[in-house]
Amino acid sequence: MIGAGLAGTEAAWQVAKAGVPVTLWEMRPIKRSPAHHSSEFAELVCSNSFGALSSDRAAGLLQEELRRLGSLVIQTADHHSVPAGGALAVDRGRYSAALTSILDDHPLVTIRREEQLKLPDPDQITVLATGPLTSEALADDLRAFTGRDDCHFFDAASPIVEGESIDMTKAFRASRYDKGDADYINCPMDRDQFLAFRTALLEAEQAELKDFDQNSATFFEGCLPIEELARRGEDTMRYGPLKPIGLWDPRWGDVTDRDVRRANRAYAVVQLRQEDKDGRLWNLVGFQTNLKWGEQKRVLRLIPGLEQADFVRFGVMHRNTFLEAPELLEPTLQFRRRHHLLAAGQITGTEGYAAAVAGGWLAGTNAARLVQGQDPIQLPHTTMIGALTHFISEAPSKKFQPMPPNFGLMPELQERIRDKRARYGAYRDRALADLQRTIEESKVAHVACTA
Repeated sequence: MIGAGLAGTEAAWQVAKAGVPVTLWEMRPIKRSPAHHSSEFAELVCSNSFGALSSDRAAGLLQEELRRLGSLVIQTADHHSVPAGGALAVDRGRYSAALTSILDDHPLVTIRREEQLKLPDPDQITVLATGPLTSEALADDLRAFTGRDDCHFFDAASPIVEGESIDMTKAFRASRYDKGDADYINCPMDRDQFLAFRTALLEAEQAELKDFDQNSATFFEGCLPIEELARRGEDTMRYGPLKPIGLWDPRWGDVTDRDVRRANRAYAVVQLRQEDKDGRLWNLVGFQTNLKWGEQKRVLRLIPGLEQADFVRFGVMHRNTFLEAPELLEPTLQFRRRHHLLAAGQITGTEGYAAAVAGGWLAGTNAARLVQGQDPIQLPHTTMIGALTHFISEAPSKKFQPMPPNFGLMPELQERIRDKRARYGAYRDRALADLQRTIEESKVAHVACTA
């Protein structure tokens, strides 16, 4: 097992739970990536949220499928969750420490804190789970093996501020449309404040991409830097992470009064999501950025409520490596040219934390089955995990880009349902029923333990 991120952690656990010894290679802390801050397993680099919790949302359905499959990583996330409205977010420090401890204590798991410089021998059953920040030496060997060297894009992480430094006389607590508890801190802007903020973003100096080829930098559309959104038009941020719809401060008056609502509603709203269990740290939702750190402090303090914000982490930008999976991988996550080599996580071209865990579960399960002389499994297209893995193995390879979980990947329902919420609920019901049949037929679910 190469890499102890989300996918590698899950894969190693599934192999060990099947009674198969596994060696887990992790280069940190001997060698660090441009984005990681610790040596713990399954460190969450970008955000502390796994996405929507409700199972009638794509991310939520993926999480629920993983719970039913006995995912260690998702069950540990549930155990270390923090309030986040309708999302599954975790105290990332305690969460990663718990996963590290569980694998470190498992008698069948051997941990090697070394950099893996090349792919192992072809006869060795191996899961490649090095993630989007694969080390250069291993990436070079991977390029030589696959014959491809053009798959990468650029990703960015959001800043984090201390909660005590947020001015709550200007900000307010609420979740969008009052869904769930008031778990987000919201910083409203009027039109003049928003335009001044956008201008500052456009004029701010970006950090130099020292380690990467700037001429080939492309962005994944689902995780654009905030300054890139600002460049795309005056209203782009207001229809993205700064959308004001569904957010109301009771101090503005009665939200049911149309005249009051028209007079007082915000022009744009910046949201902050709780980062730790105690609510001391908050990340700026959707504010991935590549601005220089001094510029980040200057520009982000233009947001009402953050004028005196204390930053505990600034945003960073890094290159993400991923495979041209449709040319290389089977739906089992085995390489077509080497069936003893499997890939898992974001390096396969799936996007998002839960998707990385899903790849780890499937690759780890299939690696264990190969050791035991069993056929590898595929999950049905009608499940979210199956839809993702079939997409990355069958999508048109021209300009292949990472894909997050979404219902558009799944086969259409037999009957048309116009109401979107009901339609998504039908997708969920079909997925979980088909998953249960697969569990019963293949006996693939294992019970995970958390710490």
